[in-house]
Amino acid sequence: MPVDVKICGLTTAEAVDAAVEGGARWVGFVFFPPSPRSLTPAQAAPLAARVRDPVIRVALTVDAEDAVLDAILAAVRIDLLQLHGDEPPARAAAIRARYGLPVMKALAITDAADLDRADAYADAVDRLLFDARPPPGATRPGGNARSFDWSLLRRRSFARPWLLAGGLDAGNLAAAVAASGARAVDVSSGVEAAPGVKSAVKIRELLALARTLDADGPSFPPSPQAGARPI
Repeated sequence: MPVDVKICGLTTAEAVDAAVEGGARWVGFVFFPPSPRSLTPAQAAPLAARVRDPVIRVALTVDAEDAVLDAILAAVRIDLLQLHGDEPPARAAAIRARYGLPVMKALAITDAADLDRADAYADAVDRLLFDARPPPGATRPGGNARSFDWSLLRRRSFARPWLLAGGLDAGNLAAAVAASGARAVDVSSGVEAAPGVKSAVKIRELLALARTLDADGPSFPPSPQAGARPI
């Protein structure tokens, strides 16, 4: 089956349309000011409104307090909350319960030991996202065009479905899927013309490539917290 793709860090109508029309399963909006892709809720609202079901709208936040999440969800139609900071399992579970939305937790990966942390989130979130650990001194936890050893994932199983992230682009996507067994990927910097500036051409090219790849990783049943709609 084809590889599912999340295009993250969208900031323009052109990029949103390219992702939706190209077949992305998820589209991500970043709410973290240090990122060059960050939006305010007012900026994100009309972009999210362009997204047609069944494409899933994702809000990426980093260690956000309830007041920040409240403001985002009051203004923007969001289907899935992505936690990309140091949120512990208890915080992830509390967010999931408070807002009644599926939650995806990003984990920074350097080596196999980092993957062990995923077990603690099994009952707290609906999805996992494995991203490369940022370099020393980085101002943001993701979107740094870095990758990790994809083969670490090939030898592991997890209680929740997961996405592979970190430095993916059209040039290495096939190798990343083959090495990791990923059924879903998250791409941001790999479809940009410049940091924070998405290329509609690159988005369409990557999505077309993903449709040709055969995802052979494990399949998962729908999450009991997610309702009837796939997340």
